[in-house]
Amino acid sequence: MDGNGPVLTLMCALVVRGAFDQAILPAFEAATGCRFAIDWSPTAVVMERIAAGARPDLVLVTDEAAARLAAQGLVDPADRRDVVVSRIGLAVRAGAPHPDIATPEACIRALLAARSVAYSRTGASGIHFAAVIRQLGIAEAIDARATVIPAGFTAERLASGEADLAVQQVSELRAVPGVEIVGPLPPPLGKAATFAAAIMRAAADRALAGRFLAALQGPEAEAAYRASGLDPVGGRAAG
Repeated sequence: MDGNGPVLTLMCALVVRGAFDQAILPAFEAATGCRFAIDWSPTAVVMERIAAGARPDLVLVTDEAAARLAAQGLVDPADRRDVVVSRIGLAVRAGAPHPDIATPEACIRALLAARSVAYSRTGASGIHFAAVIRQLGIAEAIDARATVIPAGFTAERLASGEADLAVQQVSELRAVPGVEIVGPLPPPLGKAATFAAAIMRAAADRALAGRFLAALQGPEAEAAYRASGLDPVGGRAAG
């Protein structure tokens, strides 16, 4: 690739970063000569930036956020596709003991026993986690020792030693080397979330954007999603 090809601008939730970086983006770049300029941010931050005037070619955010963009007239509903289902999980530093999180009660005990739990203030997983621990009446105990980050990968705080448990979407936990996934959090602590991709009405090259949107639901993309811990919409469950 000569570096002079068309550029697609994206604003994407971190949930697909592993699949995008490892397979989806390189394959599309090789096939089209396209380059990508990507703002990797939590859905809440993407929505704030769009509200402030940002106009990427495509977005990949929670399905609820994509529906709001369509309702605001910024996205044609025909140009929106549900892409993956993600689950919130728990990770530890590689080699560390795996706590029992098989039941809500066991998971709560593990969280309360942790030296520090890392979660994201603005990510979809962190927003849900914060709401649930408040509802369960354990927020004060957990937050007194929590490592709450504004954005980014919570599992990086395991490698740094700041936390001994990290909560985030499983695919985001997997994107960080040197950590091990304990498993998905049981409800109500964990939940499944659908993420959707959509072409913005202001996209500069709608044909190229449409081609990329289609690629996000192709068999190669579905394999990449499964490898990173995501369930493709309409595909088999990730194993």
